[in-house]
Amino acid sequence: MEKQVVITGVSRGLGLAMAEGFIAGGHTVYGCARSKKAIDELRRRWGRPHSFDVVDVSVDNDVLSWAKRVLANGSAPDLLVNNAAVIVENAPLWEVPADEFSRVIDVNIKGVVNVIRHFAPTMIARSRGVIVNFSSGWGRSTSPEVATYCATKWAIEGLTRALAQELPQGMAAVPLNPGVIDTDMLRSCFGPDAAGYPDPNEWAKLAVPFLLAIGPKDNGRPLTVPGIPTD
Repeated sequence: MEKQVVITGVSRGLGLAMAEGFIAGGHTVYGCARSKKAIDELRRRWGRPHSFDVVDVSVDNDVLSWAKRVLANGSAPDLLVNNAAVIVENAPLWEVPADEFSRVIDVNIKGVVNVIRHFAPTMIARSRGVIVNFSSGWGRSTSPEVATYCATKWAIEGLTRALAQELPQGMAAVPLNPGVIDTDMLRSCFGPDAAGYPDPNEWAKLAVPFLLAIGPKDNGRPLTVPGIPTD
């Protein structure tokens, strides 16, 4: 059955790979990213019924306007994927500049809540739909020099499990650890060692069907994409 899928952070990496996978499977994708160049390219690749918009998820009014456009053109999402995230360069916590710390908090936590704020009510109104908030292995464990990122992903774990308790029967909210994937973000942390992990397209072959299978039975459960390395 065709699903309406909303994804944040579709310009590259996991977001782009998911968009490609869902569209190839016959689903409709509504995506956003901050890069106008990337969004223009996605619009050239895929026309209606898919749509792609330039949105900074950390800005609530941007998300509100985007949600209004998406919901005016289609039904409430069947699957809402909060994927957009940023990270700072590896550094001890006391060396992370205040503005960089705030930016990670704004995108990785506030951005997720902004998207939920403006899309979830339409899903709740019909008591159907799945909200997937991307966590990380660093949302369930820690490492040195990534404390800021860890803080945001631990927050995602907690707020998602609490959200799950607030949803009506028939819905689900889950924190998802995608596993360790060779993305630009991983390279910023792992350097050349990132090349030893699956790339986003390999990951999406497993992740897309897994995401589509998530349902009310999974509400509140911390999930991990099977078959993908986690350390």
